This record gives sequence, C-alpha cells and structure tokens, in this order.
Amino acid sequence: MGEPGDIGTLLRIMARLRDPHDGCPWDLQQDFSSIAPYTIEEAYEVADAIDRNDLADLKDELGDLLLQVVFHAQMASERGAFAFADVVAAISGKMLRRHPHVFGDARAGDAGEVVANWEQIKQRERADAGDTDGSALAGIARGLPEWQRALKLQKRAARTGFDWPDVAPVLDKLREEIGEVQAEFETAAYSDNHARLEDEIGDLLFVCANLARHAKVDPGSALRRANLKFERRFRAMETLAAARGQAMAALDLEQQEALWQAVKRDEKDAL
Repeated sequence: MGEPGDIGTLLRIMARLRDPHDGCPWDLQQDFSSIAPYTIEEAYEVADAIDRNDLADLKDELGDLLLQVVFHAQMASERGAFAFADVVAAISGKMLRRHPHVFGDARAGDAGEVVANWEQIKQRERADAGDTDGSALAGIARGLPEWQRALKLQKRAARTGFDWPDVAPVLDKLREEIGEVQAEFETAAYSDNHARLEDEIGDLLFVCANLARHAKVDPGSALRRANLKFERRFRAMETLAAARGQAMAALDLEQQEALWQAVKRDEKDAL
C-alpha cells in the first residue's frame, strides 16, 4: 500500500475499502448522510483530547478525523463530483485568499483586524458565488450545534450595533427569562403546552449563550467543564457510597445530597 505516513497510502486504503467487488461490506453501505454523524463525533473527540491535554490521543483522534475527510472525498470521487486533491486545492486557495496580509499586499495590525478582513472576504466570496442573501446573518450554517449557531448569530448581529453595551442588561434579561420559564411551570396546564415551555427554555438558553459571549467564555467549553465536573463528582459519590456498603439507587435524595456535599468538601480540601 505504501509508506504509512504518506497520505496516498490512506487514500488507497479508503479506495480499497469502497471497492464494489471485494471491499468492506460496511464501508460500501455508507453514504454522506450516514457518515456525517461520525464526522461530527470525531471532531468532538479531538476537542476532548485537547481538553485532557493528551497529545498521544490527539494524534489518534486527528487521524480519525482525517479519515472522515478521506471517506467523504472517496464517495464524492465515485460520483465524479470531486476528489481528495480537489479538497486540498479548495482549502489551499481559500487560505491564500483570506490571508492577503500574509500572502499579498494587505496589512493587518492585530487579530481583530484579521477577523474583520476575513469576514469581508467571505462576503465577497458569497457574492461571487451568486449568493443574493445580503443579511448580516448570511452564511451561518444550520448544521452547527445550536449553542454554536446561537453564538454566531449574536456575534453577527452585534457587528451591526444590535447588542447590549455590557453584561448588566444581559443579566437582567436572564432573570426575566427565568421568570418566564417559572411562570410556565406554575401554569396548571403547562404539561399540555410543551411547545410553549420549549420556547421559553430556548429563550433562556439563548440568553445564557449571550452571557457567555459577553464574558468571552465559549459556552461549549463551559458546558464541557460542567459535564466533566458533574461526572467526576457523581463517580466520587458512587465510590463513597460503596465504601459505606450502600448503593446510590437505594439512598433517598437527602442522603444523596449529603454525599454530594461531602465530595465537594473533599475537593476543596484537596486544593
């Protein structure tokens, strides 16, 4: 097949797996839609390896993510749409176009100016491609994780001046949205009006994303940290309960809360 570190080897492996005569039955069954969830999953696993600062695992996860690109390119090649080399050419051309301050005569004083130039170039590219959507929100993909899409929508709107001046009114809005959610729960018929409750909770989450933006905190990273914290503490609760000869499911909520507080105290003492 060739040298393991050669991208050509990986391309040949993928082509062999998709060979209609003697390829892999599973790989042959796949299409763009069936592979897309794996592509997203691999991207998150890359982020997880970075969060854990595990560079050995990051190497493996980046390989898995690269395989997703190769897989999609192979399927496109089979349709005569494009090949892997076209993917490389497209991104190389895009990087050259969007960095005129490096590869051209343009100047950028700081990272903020680079981002502003980048967005202007993207707008021109969309116009050249025949995109007639002139909205400030144009080009924000609907396939993004919704928290990420919320952040992009807010950032784009903010460029037009549609934004709170500081965090204080965002906190006021957050309290307002919490009140509206609470009001829905206090409505006797809230269980029969799921759509309304979903709408109010959606507004609350949207404001939470806005709060994170004003705090210059990535909401996805923040939620990952919260998830990891919860998982760490819950597992510690299970260990503590087992050491006492108890099962978590056999404890009432008050007993479980006592374990939670004990775990939190242990964490503070360990600092």
